[in-house]
Amino acid sequence: MEARLPSANPTDATPAGSPMQRLLALPQRSKIGLALGTLLLTALIAWGVSAGRQPEWRVLYASLNDKDGGAVIAALAQMNVPHKFAEGGAAILVPADKVHDARLKLASQGLPKGGTVGFELMENQKFGTTQFQERLNFQRGLEGELARSIMALSAVQSARVHLALPNQTAFLREQQKPSASVLLTLYGGRALERSQIAGIVHLVASSVPDMQTRAVSVVDQNGTLLSQAAGENVAGLDASQLQYVRQAEQSLAQRILTILEPIVGPGNVRAQVTADIDFSQSESTAEMYTPNQGSAPAAVRSQHLSEAPGGAAGSGGGSPGALSNQPPATPTSPVNGAPGAITPPTAGGPGAAAGVKRDAVTNYEVDKTVKVVRNATGNVRRLSAAVIVNHVALVGPDGKPRPVAALPAAQMEQVNALVREAIGFSKDRGDSVQVVNTPFSLPAAAPVAELPLWRQPEVLDIARSLGPWIALPLLALIVILGFVRPAMRAVRTPPPPRLAATVRDAIDLGPPSAGGATPKVTVEPDADGPALLPTAQAAKQQARSSQLEGIRQLAKQDPATVANVVRNWANQPS
Repeated sequence: MEARLPSANPTDATPAGSPMQRLLALPQRSKIGLALGTLLLTALIAWGVSAGRQPEWRVLYASLNDKDGGAVIAALAQMNVPHKFAEGGAAILVPADKVHDARLKLASQGLPKGGTVGFELMENQKFGTTQFQERLNFQRGLEGELARSIMALSAVQSARVHLALPNQTAFLREQQKPSASVLLTLYGGRALERSQIAGIVHLVASSVPDMQTRAVSVVDQNGTLLSQAAGENVAGLDASQLQYVRQAEQSLAQRILTILEPIVGPGNVRAQVTADIDFSQSESTAEMYTPNQGSAPAAVRSQHLSEAPGGAAGSGGGSPGALSNQPPATPTSPVNGAPGAITPPTAGGPGAAAGVKRDAVTNYEVDKTVKVVRNATGNVRRLSAAVIVNHVALVGPDGKPRPVAALPAAQMEQVNALVREAIGFSKDRGDSVQVVNTPFSLPAAAPVAELPLWRQPEVLDIARSLGPWIALPLLALIVILGFVRPAMRAVRTPPPPRLAATVRDAIDLGPPSAGGATPKVTVEPDADGPALLPTAQAAKQQARSSQLEGIRQLAKQDPATVANVVRNWANQPS
């Protein structure tokens, strides 16, 4: 006998639902968790893809003024180069692979201009420009070009040039000379040398006609006058003289260190030298005359010799008469340069009583020496050297190092002699050298606190570079395990057997009939579960006990459902 028991619910006989039906049958809480997890996982994947495609940004230009920054941004937008601003707007960033290309293209356009304008002002002259405007534009262009040239120096951050160009006119006898002022802004920690300042002065003076170097003033951002004409600081030493003294002292101190460190070891000697240098200038002129006496031949400058006969004596001699009134006879002279003597007048003649007058004047050269002496500047008047030598560790005969001790007296004498020779010691100048051998008192080294591993710079750099790629999979795993997996598990797990069929099948398993025949009972399997009882009679008692135990458990877990099943049975007709 086969008895078929109907199910408690007519829909229980339908086949199992699809995954979509199971998904729709989930509780509202599971649906919300699944949707939220899906959205988070999608957002993480999108962020990872965008971060992987985002280029590395590099600084194109930093600390640009507003005018140059706007011009650079406009040029980048025209060239279709992606760009953005750093935090605070202090720099313009572009992709790393386009930095050099963008800089070259911007440089071809004259960007950035550095906030100064040059002779490009003359290219935009308007019609009707007056002579004053032309002269003003030319002055502005010249100032801008000079400022750009000065900013080419590595130590100069920015520069401004002011020119005072007087009007040239023919109605003034004395024309006013042009002058210039230069304001420099230097980079932090940098300074200009005297040669560089002189170069800036000569650059400006050479760019303007009729401008003298003493008419150019150079001032830094602190208001310090960097340029100074020679001879202005008469009361004291000027900057160049102070620099010369400093260099001389440092050079002498370095000589001491160079010659002593091979003996006592590096770091075991300290030296300071003070140099008293005379920068005064003096000039003396002397005239010296050498007397023309002695056996040395003298130089004759001129000589004059004159002879004249004595006319008064001749005219008064002789007897009065015709002979005495006649002139004297003409003396004979040497013919053709032959030597001869003047024939004296004969005795008793008319010129016998006459005399001869001779005059001789000789001028000699006078020796005179003019000597001009100019003393050289920068002469060393006195040197003072102070040297400290540290106690050193000596090595014993056995080769083992001894404790730190003072240098022997003989070695100290050698050190003194070396120091004196190194600085050019002179006793006549009053130089002094003091060498002291004493242990150095080194400051105690402050304990260096070791940074923990997570605060070391190397670890932080690695964490910044690898952090996003490690955090992304972790967040994705948390979303999958916390939201998606529970919902998917609920979709895949089949529902438990319907309570109505289970209870009915357990109740219908009654005791065997009186005739001893075992009826064949077939229980319809639930739509969502397997068959509950086998067809064999031998397993009915065992199945009965297990079904009863299952009913008790189900009644404890869901008493409302059991009560509804019993109520439906009571309402059915018998």
